[in-house]
Amino acid sequence: MSQEPRSSQPASALRQLPWKRIAGWSAIVAGAGAVALLGAAIVGVVAIYPKLPDISELSDYRPKLPLRVYTAEGSLIGEFGEERRNLTPFANIPKVMKDAVLAVEDARFYDHGGVDYKGFARAAVASFKGGRKQGASTITMQVARNVYLSSERTLSRKASEIVLAFRLEQQLTKDQILEIYLNQIYLGNRAYGFAAASEAYFGKPLQQVTIAEAAMLAGLPKAPGANNPVANPRRARARQLYVIDRMQETGFITAEQAAEAKKEELHLRDAADPNRLHAEYVAETVRQMMYAQYGDSIYTSGMKVYTSLVAADQAAAYKSLRKGIMDYERRQVYRGPEKFVDLPASGQKEIDEAVDEALAEHPDNGDVIAAVVLEASAKEVTAVRANGEAVEISGEGLKPAQSGLAAKAPPNIKIRRGAVIRVAKTPKNTWEITQLPEVEGAFIGMDPRTGAITALVGGFDFGKNKFNHVSQAWRQPGSSFKPFIYSAALEKGFTPATVVNDAPLVFDAAANGGQPWDPKNFDGTFEGPMPLRNALMKSKNLVTLRVLQSIGAPYAQDWVTKFGFDKEKHPANLPMGLGAGSVTPMQMAVGYSVFANGGYRVNPYLVTRVTDLKDKVLMETEPPVLDESRRAIPARNAFIMESLLQSVVKGGSGFKAYQALKRDDLFGKTGTTNDSFDTWFAGFQPTRVGIAWVGYDTPRQLGVRGETGGSLSLPIWIGYMQSALRGVPVTLPAEPPGVVSIDGEWYFDDFTPGHNVASLGLESAEQPIQPVEVLTGAPIGAPPPPEERNRILDFFR
Repeated sequence: MSQEPRSSQPASALRQLPWKRIAGWSAIVAGAGAVALLGAAIVGVVAIYPKLPDISELSDYRPKLPLRVYTAEGSLIGEFGEERRNLTPFANIPKVMKDAVLAVEDARFYDHGGVDYKGFARAAVASFKGGRKQGASTITMQVARNVYLSSERTLSRKASEIVLAFRLEQQLTKDQILEIYLNQIYLGNRAYGFAAASEAYFGKPLQQVTIAEAAMLAGLPKAPGANNPVANPRRARARQLYVIDRMQETGFITAEQAAEAKKEELHLRDAADPNRLHAEYVAETVRQMMYAQYGDSIYTSGMKVYTSLVAADQAAAYKSLRKGIMDYERRQVYRGPEKFVDLPASGQKEIDEAVDEALAEHPDNGDVIAAVVLEASAKEVTAVRANGEAVEISGEGLKPAQSGLAAKAPPNIKIRRGAVIRVAKTPKNTWEITQLPEVEGAFIGMDPRTGAITALVGGFDFGKNKFNHVSQAWRQPGSSFKPFIYSAALEKGFTPATVVNDAPLVFDAAANGGQPWDPKNFDGTFEGPMPLRNALMKSKNLVTLRVLQSIGAPYAQDWVTKFGFDKEKHPANLPMGLGAGSVTPMQMAVGYSVFANGGYRVNPYLVTRVTDLKDKVLMETEPPVLDESRRAIPARNAFIMESLLQSVVKGGSGFKAYQALKRDDLFGKTGTTNDSFDTWFAGFQPTRVGIAWVGYDTPRQLGVRGETGGSLSLPIWIGYMQSALRGVPVTLPAEPPGVVSIDGEWYFDDFTPGHNVASLGLESAEQPIQPVEVLTGAPIGAPPPPEERNRILDFFR
């Protein structure tokens, strides 16, 4: 029987033969696949390449840059544009910021050619193992995407991103690419680039950031919304710690530096930060001016506008106005919580969500903080802020809202769990319950020598009310307008020593333009004959009316236009003398500047210099020269008016200013309109004019009993001047030609005693003429004795 021939190969080899064939075929297939993939990639690149954007302009990187507005010292006060960005050259970006970004975004940035294959492999392995997901996009690829491409997740977009990355690496240096990234990337809070983000989140220049702050900022590109330290502090903190760990792992910082950075407490920029400079009304005014001149280009061209604003003056004006308004608010009836929400009985997460939802509709208003009440009793209230901080109020802090804590308080004002209330820090660093004010106010500070606006606060809060009360609010000036009538009278032969009768007057319909009028003094009393100096100090309405009646209302109407007031806003009738016309705080600043600078009228200005992106000057304002072409009133008229206004401060309705500032070079006048609808203090020192106004937008009485210029507006003026005049030497007006001093009183040299209006209205006088201060018996113009001061302050408005 024949046998099959045996194979010469061993059995094990026979068993392996199919697998070799399979492997061989697999290699052939894989090779073919690779060739096909390579071919597809080549075809894809060929198809994509012609459609890719031209990147040549990136060598001269010019992103959209906002209009930026600065104070005179260079402090940023406003940005306007599609993207908030501060273009910063590579050399000016601190190393710690570069290191933090490289550590977390692309540690091998300086080693790869645009695409990091090792990074791709590392990310794939990490994802396969289920660890932290790692991005595979290099910084170069991110620049390509952020500058030229959309954020859609498609293969074609990714392919375009890779090709553009290679092209960028060929055309630009690594430093140029990193510079573009650090300036271009979006980081939340409308901030593009790390310089803008440093200002937005920390309120400081990028050059000053610490390791901890740099790590927080470097954590933002991955998810600007989710990692935002303001909106989501917990996630931002977790991301920051990860960045610090990466900085240590990559050798950018030591273990000791990492440990210190993790301990550092970050101070985020906060609207309630007392050190934050608020000049929103100024910034918006400048924006409007620039838009009117340059159009839409201001939002993208990187224009810079420098203003005359003095940062310290602006801060003082803002703080003083808000303090004055909040002090007034403490004297008002508590109006109750802003809203009531249902808080879950338990579950911290559910409570936090309910609080977040409630306070999203009631944001903080500067240092007037919104909070939701968790517990409330007559002795203590516990509330929580939007940032999670617990607030405990007790003792004096409950007094402003006592009516809301009473057992029988009406439901609409009852402070209970779920009530949305307002709280504020006290000078003792404790909390008190308060409320958002309904009243408004304004303040303007100006250099009377040039017209440069050094401070401007157009309202209590720009976010709450964008109406600029300094330039847009037409209000009655009340008694603060009387000095302009007195100035007119000086030209008609009146002197500070002219005696005028403070006695009742009744005007028939014909004399008053249609209606009978029986005017009164503010306190309802009459004191008989008194010198004009005393009458202005005590703001006597009847004296002013007699003077205006004597010189003629049409003459006075023409005279006040010399100070910048609109003729049609001040009808030529007797109520004009009591400030029944209409002015803006800006006009009052211009008017009082005429007294302060010796009789010249200067136009107010805010913009001093405008430059383009490369700091080329486009426009510059030259301070005016005070020559005769600008003269509004004679120098001697301004000098004697200064003397009269000095008396108002030293011994009249403005005495609180003299008491607080202890300076002889202060001049001013209070103003309170009929029924206390508006209160004013208008005053100056030869280097600063300040105008403070308070009132309701829809006019109504200020307080149940009525506030006055002395009680409400004067403290605001004092608060401003305490800062603005710090270190400024006392400056008294120089005696001009044409005046003489006789027996301690000033006269025009052609209106000396016997050659002037000696008296007015004495035919009805029942009291003798008083040659000394009516109230105190002190020499004319001298401050009252200390024992009389409190009585004077209580008496005068």
